Amino acid sequence: MRDMLRNTRRMISGFKPVKVPDAPARSFRDLWPGDAARGARLMRGEFEALGAVRSLDPTHDGDAGWDETAGPTAWRAAAHGFAWLRDLRALGTDAARTRARDLTEDWLSRGGNREMANAPEVAAARISAWLGHWDFLAATAEDGFRRRLLTRLALDARALSVGLPAEASHRGALVTLKGVMAAAVALEEEAWLSRALRFLPGELERQFHSDGGHVERSPGQLLAAVQDLIEIRNLLHGAGVNAPPVLSAVLERAGQALRLFKHGDGGLAMFNSTRDEGPALVDLVLTQGQAKGRAPSQLEESGFHRLQAGRVVVICDAGAPPPGRGPDGATGLPRGADRFAHAGTLSFEMSVGRERLVINCGAAPAAESGWRDALRATAAHSALVVSETNSSELRDEGLGRRPERVEAERHEADGAQWLEASHDGWRRPFGVVHRRRLYLSQNGDNLGGEDILEPGTQGSQPPPFLLRFHLHPDVAADADEDGRTVLLHLPSGQGWRLRCHGARAGLEESVYVAGGEARRGVQVVLRAEPGTDRVQWAITRASVAAPAEDG
Repeated sequence: MRDMLRNTRRMISGFKPVKVPDAPARSFRDLWPGDAARGARLMRGEFEALGAVRSLDPTHDGDAGWDETAGPTAWRAAAHGFAWLRDLRALGTDAARTRARDLTEDWLSRGGNREMANAPEVAAARISAWLGHWDFLAATAEDGFRRRLLTRLALDARALSVGLPAEASHRGALVTLKGVMAAAVALEEEAWLSRALRFLPGELERQFHSDGGHVERSPGQLLAAVQDLIEIRNLLHGAGVNAPPVLSAVLERAGQALRLFKHGDGGLAMFNSTRDEGPALVDLVLTQGQAKGRAPSQLEESGFHRLQAGRVVVICDAGAPPPGRGPDGATGLPRGADRFAHAGTLSFEMSVGRERLVINCGAAPAAESGWRDALRATAAHSALVVSETNSSELRDEGLGRRPERVEAERHEADGAQWLEASHDGWRRPFGVVHRRRLYLSQNGDNLGGEDILEPGTQGSQPPPFLLRFHLHPDVAADADEDGRTVLLHLPSGQGWRLRCHGARAGLEESVYVAGGEARRGVQVVLRAEPGTDRVQWAITRASVAAPAEDG
């Protein structure tokens, strides 16, 4: 399919000419709010996307930021995908509209022939963005600009339609279907719409697990996929087309699954390249998706668990990483569902009310590989680390070596909750299996844990290991002189105590990359005593007596 899109004009030259109207037959409106701060940066010639800021400026000589040297793969895909139009629109000024047109003109002249521009998921995202912001971008523009825009849109849409089903095994395939359907309605191409609708049920089955979780196992990608489903539903309804019944069923399940990842502040847990899109967007998506009811306690097939008691929420990744496929040879875009996967198996996050306590470090998928992979590493998660080695091997296109067997069992009694989970990600390099046990008391005042390394052969010595508990930057920490206890202070004044047995506790620097700039923080590090195969620990409210050392 990438070859077809790379040679769009040549490929369709033998087809009946695509009809290009003077304007879309049906008006669209992008549903989601933009970020005025990102829009202001675009006005200055800087494009911020997925943890990276690069030049995107049509006033510069040469490419504005469209060529292969402009930035990492994910950043360039975002630039060519044009979702940044909503950030300029959020400014609400004529100058922002002019900048949007200038960037689009520059792209039509110099960016549209790039390999990245013709990648299916990128071309489809661009189609949806152009149509969703048509009144802002083009409705009052001069005729020649509108004609060039619609011509390119039509050519891309026909190539995408012919190439269905999409090649990628991640959310990009859903984005491709959405783009084809949007173009089909806008250009009144019934054949394109019929073709997309034929593939939609099968794609939904591939994209979503039976529990509503998304195949990429990323809360952020699940949020985006639910947005895709809402847009498809609204698009079909507006066009008077009956959607396949499976669409509403999947949307309902996916909306419920999204609730599992919400912390008390309304934002999402930071697993697998999830970034902070803000509670307002999460709530808007849940409202638009008409997701009702309470958050589920587990997504059994997807492998995530939520322990909740009182005002405490604990969210744990207790599932196997998603499958991989390798990169696209032309663009470098990953094709597998593991494209954004982290080495964070059995990591967890914890919040108390609206305050986050234990976190993962976040993500910067569009940053340079060194910084991007530092945040993907096991050490950037609140997890156990064996001999400073990742539980999954990090590759540019996804994961290499990874846990092959991840098991989890959950118990509840009298309001208390237990989660016992294990993974074999270190079996090959070290011959051990990691087991993590979590216990949350009925009132939420005590989160107890035990981490064990089980050797593959009897009598073998366990390799050195440690446990990391990254703290939100707003949390202050003081290590006790006994080497076993750390006091944690939330901004509200609440105090918590982390105490361990079988390890020495200390504090180290940490970082939090959720939305904008990276923030410095601290982490509690429990270094297992030499020769031990287990560490017991507990995070308790400071007014609650600490547990005995025998757990």
